Amino acid sequence: MPHSAHKKIGVIGLGIIGRGVTENLRRKGFQVFVWNRTPRPVPNFVGSPAELATICDYIQIFVADDQALLETVRHLCKSLSPKHVVLAHSTVAPDSMRAAAAIVEKCEARFVEAPFTGSKMAAEKGELVYYVAGDEGALRDARSILEASGKEVIEIGKIGQATVIKIATNMVTAASVQATAEALALVRASGLPLEKFVEAMQSNASHSTTLAMKIPKMIQGDFAPHFSVKHMLKDVRIANQLGSSHDLELAVTATARDQLLEQIEQGYADDDYSAVARNYLPDEKTQMPDEQAQITAGEEATSRTTRIPDAGPTAATSWSEELTEQAQLRRGFLRQLVRRGRQLRKHSQVASP
Repeated sequence: MPHSAHKKIGVIGLGIIGRGVTENLRRKGFQVFVWNRTPRPVPNFVGSPAELATICDYIQIFVADDQALLETVRHLCKSLSPKHVVLAHSTVAPDSMRAAAAIVEKCEARFVEAPFTGSKMAAEKGELVYYVAGDEGALRDARSILEASGKEVIEIGKIGQATVIKIATNMVTAASVQATAEALALVRASGLPLEKFVEAMQSNASHSTTLAMKIPKMIQGDFAPHFSVKHMLKDVRIANQLGSSHDLELAVTATARDQLLEQIEQGYADDDYSAVARNYLPDEKTQMPDEQAQITAGEEATSRTTRIPDAGPTAATSWSEELTEQAQLRRGFLRQLVRRGRQLRKHSQVASP
């Protein structure tokens, strides 16, 4: 019988990542029991986090945010003992991670901070990368569990520091996708095929695994979630808060935050975070009716005031090119104006008593 079969693992949180990790643990021979806030018809589903701790010595937590993490460890605490190792994988504020560690350690259990990089496909393939911090003995005991769903385990330092590294890497990810959306918009507005940008990026030093996966889907308008808008927004907000606490102006991260927030306001919280491309590559068929009508009306009103001067063929060609450029700029301006109007309406509705 493999050594892994002797370890019973509890997984809390069966979202995109939790499901993938659970499947990999079982493939590697671990006995896995699970709990999720919303009950699921899956094998070894137990009634509560506390019940999970009575069965399993190792507990992996994949919950969405700071409040959920702290609530989970409090529910666990009544069943924890020195034999338990609790692994927290949520991306939260460093202070929240330290608070969770304090709760677990007060109950005499051991705590491992283990945020990760990698989304749906990495979780399914067992290719997550974990950034870890905590007690050396707990890290040693938990390593085989992490390696069941990860291709690398990187030790960072003290509790809270691994989370800072995770937040920093997500800043880069959010910014690169945001910049790519803008680049695609510029290429298309210039009348170039987007495929030429794809080809150029493949040999560019700034290309990455993330962009290789995201660019084709951004062009296709395929925003099926691998890592959601709402989760990336949470992470960049934490980054901006950390920046403020150190008197740092994180302008690029703030821009990424604002674009993600706009997707939330439009009802796309559960889409993949690459959905920020909607702001730059709008699909005419999926535009809101009122937005398209306002843009069309604006263009028609402007065209009625435009007159081509009586001139020769060369001048007419030059004037046509100028009109084309003006039309592109006008369309972009009108879209921004309509979008901003929608935002102001939403904010005023929220502010109204």
